[in-house]
Amino acid sequence: MSSQATEPRVEVEILLDEADRRSALHDATFWSLRATPKELPAVWLYDEAGSKLFEQITRLPEYYLTGAEREILTSSAAEIAAVTEARTLVELGAGNSEKTLLLLDALTAAGTLERFIPLDASKEVLTASAEEIARRYESLKVHAIVGDFERHLHALPPGERRLIAFLGSTIGNLYPPRRHALFTSVAAASRRGDWFLLGVDLVKDPAMIRAAYGDATGVTERFVRNVFTVVNRDLDAGFDQRLFAFEPFWDAGEEWMDIGFRSLVQQSVPIGGLDVQVELAADERLRIEISAKFRLDGIARELAAANLTVRRTWTDAKRRFALLLAQPEG
Repeated sequence: MSSQATEPRVEVEILLDEADRRSALHDATFWSLRATPKELPAVWLYDEAGSKLFEQITRLPEYYLTGAEREILTSSAAEIAAVTEARTLVELGAGNSEKTLLLLDALTAAGTLERFIPLDASKEVLTASAEEIARRYESLKVHAIVGDFERHLHALPPGERRLIAFLGSTIGNLYPPRRHALFTSVAAASRRGDWFLLGVDLVKDPAMIRAAYGDATGVTERFVRNVFTVVNRDLDAGFDQRLFAFEPFWDAGEEWMDIGFRSLVQQSVPIGGLDVQVELAADERLRIEISAKFRLDGIARELAAANLTVRRTWTDAKRRFALLLAQPEG
């Protein structure tokens, strides 16, 4: 008698369909190109080719962030599990949930975890990752949410003792007002007994930071230049890569990496999909994203301003990166 393997059962909730996602992205692009400096939203970077290039970046020796956060999780996941006693793990911007396996292993070993809720805007990546996790943890309920972590936290399923994780220092890609709005949304979505785990890249030697965004092999530049390929294809734009110099720089005043390009000439770039013409002066900057770095006291104040109190902090041995565990007050 033969048995037939069955696919794991994963609940997928769609709060953001493709039409809604593209409409929001087109609108954000339209307005960001009118900002100062002009900007192309970084989400355009992550098509299939861009995602593969970013995976290469995370393995580069200069890109310390992934390894430093993994070091912290390896040494501290059991303590996080013991402190939170989480029955539900929520991951914002889940992607492939690679580092989250360390949390899932620790919470499973502690015997408390019942449910995993990954939230991400990419249905394909999210579904594949959720199904793989359901295979790995047979007793775990997996409720994947296709959504935007800045818009859909109110829709998180209720439950007791939830741990909401936001890893990778993705928070550093948000400007301060958006960070405050996100923290406020996390606090509003939380209940007594819930926790918030935040990964942040710390302020350090600027040379180390600059190297992480301008590796010697040029993988980072190829990744960021992919934005032009994607926008030209998806928005019928006319960006000529030869007319832009890749110039990421450390802004010491803002304490963030400013990642983007300098226009080598005065130029006018048509974007047919938005029915606009973008005028760029010679030497004008076109920003793709920021990557803010944090000081522990500063990020604790930002969290406190949103009614989230830091209870535990962990750093890697070289103090390059930190995980903060916070609790909502009230």
